[in-house]
Amino acid sequence: MRRTFPLKAFPAIAAATAALALSVPAQAQVTRVQKNPDSLILDGADVKAGTDLFYLSGQLASPIDPTKTFADVKSIEDLGDTKTQTISTLNRIKEILAGRGYAMSDIIKLTLFVAADPKLGHMDFAGANAGFKEFFKTAENPNTVARSTFQVAALAGPYFLIEIEAIAAKKK
Repeated sequence: MRRTFPLKAFPAIAAATAALALSVPAQAQVTRVQKNPDSLILDGADVKAGTDLFYLSGQLASPIDPTKTFADVKSIEDLGDTKTQTISTLNRIKEILAGRGYAMSDIIKLTLFVAADPKLGHMDFAGANAGFKEFFKTAENPNTVARSTFQVAALAGPYFLIEIEAIAAKKK
């Protein structure tokens, strides 16, 4: 049996539907997809509606000497090798996330842009992974992330070897 409603009933029906939708809390959910649990990275992450997302712009390493500014950086030694720069960059990301109420365990996706280390003549993928392992699949953070890594010709400055951007997700 088909029901019909007078046109003037639609605002009341719409209001009732909206009130019902507002009274049911959104069930945020992040499902990490990983076929091989020993893998360093995820196959992907499924983020359902109702989840807070934070998109973090690409971050670079800080000078090893905390008294130096970026203007003082005159060599790779001022920033360190790829592993050192990865750790520095992930610490910057950790600090920014914490300021927004997120943790490293909330990261679901990282994009790594890696320049060639002049001492090696190519990107140091092993160094990037070594730095990455200090933040993911650890006792403090058993999670890992979906990740892409790209070798790039250069970054913002001649001595930067890695730039990392992140996406974090958490329940509202």
